[in-house]
Amino acid sequence: MTSTAQRLDRIRGPVPVRRHNARTIAALTGNPGCTRRAVLDSAGVDKSALAKRIGFQSRFGQSRFAITRGNAFEAQVKADGGAELLRLVAERLGLPVPEATYTDLGAGAPDDGNASRHERSRDLLAAAAPDGADGTGALFDHPLLSLDVAGQRVYLEPDLVAARLGGRFHVVEIKSFAVIDGQAEPAKVAAAAIQSAVYVLALRELLAAAGSDPDLVSSDVVLICPRDFANQPVASVLDVRRQLLVLRRQLGRMARVTELLATVPEDFTADPAAEPADLAAALGRVPAHYAPDCLAACELAFFCRHEARDQSAALGRPVREALGGVASVPEALALARDEVTPAPEQAEAAALLRAAARLRTEALTLTGTPAAALYPAGLPVVPQPAAASPALVTAGASAALVTAGAPAATGAGGGT
Repeated sequence: MTSTAQRLDRIRGPVPVRRHNARTIAALTGNPGCTRRAVLDSAGVDKSALAKRIGFQSRFGQSRFAITRGNAFEAQVKADGGAELLRLVAERLGLPVPEATYTDLGAGAPDDGNASRHERSRDLLAAAAPDGADGTGALFDHPLLSLDVAGQRVYLEPDLVAARLGGRFHVVEIKSFAVIDGQAEPAKVAAAAIQSAVYVLALRELLAAAGSDPDLVSSDVVLICPRDFANQPVASVLDVRRQLLVLRRQLGRMARVTELLATVPEDFTADPAAEPADLAAALGRVPAHYAPDCLAACELAFFCRHEARDQSAALGRPVREALGGVASVPEALALARDEVTPAPEQAEAAALLRAAARLRTEALTLTGTPAAALYPAGLPVVPQPAAASPALVTAGASAALVTAGAPAATGAGGGT
């Protein structure tokens, strides 16, 4: 065992390695600059159990109702050997509906471990690798793919891979969220896109290992969802090339785990047997990169939000970018009140903050509202008028500082 592996074991403690799946791998790309998450995931730490241990438990996962509905919709789409599914995929890709075979690689497979199932999937998919558009097709359900994540072999099972359609492989994702009036919830579509990119990358690696051309796997993923408020399926195409670039970059970063560990204290541990206060203090010594988006993707988001409550980044990327060079909320408020001299790199942000404070004062004067009645701490804030100039709209980002700067209760599971 290498020293790196031994150190990762010490970080994790005497508990089983938390294995990745497509969802957790996809979540890695949401905040690629966060060293804390990269180290914990490289060590296979159960972040959900860790968050619960330190008093910042988060709630992830679908309800049982949503899972049941999703399973029923998937079964409906795959009925009759995937005939309706094949029609949806072919028509959405602009191809004639071919004669096709349907193979469920998960059904009837010998129970001899993931490695054997993976080899079986590799052999059958490689044998079906299309060499041209010959008018035939094949649907492969539940192939077992794999990826290396921080030195661990992770097995992945997509809903379905469509092969021999127009001479290409296409990953097909079946989701139960609805497409209403031609539009789906952007956050759910984005999550489906990055999760599908994980499968595309794994399928390309599988074909490459079998001696086939990995470029036979298209970056166009077919997403199947229910239309409107019924269970009638509708197909959409997602181009996941951008997600593939981000995914490769983040997986490559985790593969260089030795470089990551160089930024972490030698005695850092996430051992669940440690005292909660000691665990929280240890986590605080590992650099994090909190953003509000983390709340939807990381089990430690509540802890990191509580930790970053005085940082401008906690208010979101637009505010952080508008306040470039101003890292903390107290510093931004001091600049807005013209109480400190800005550094050269803060001059532009300081001017915008002072403009926002001036607009706030004018707005309160026009309404006749005493400032102290609304903002006991005297925080500078300004509503953004609909016809405001771009400079003043940017300055209005400081309005978010009210939430961050005002007194608020903090505690386990909440933060500010």
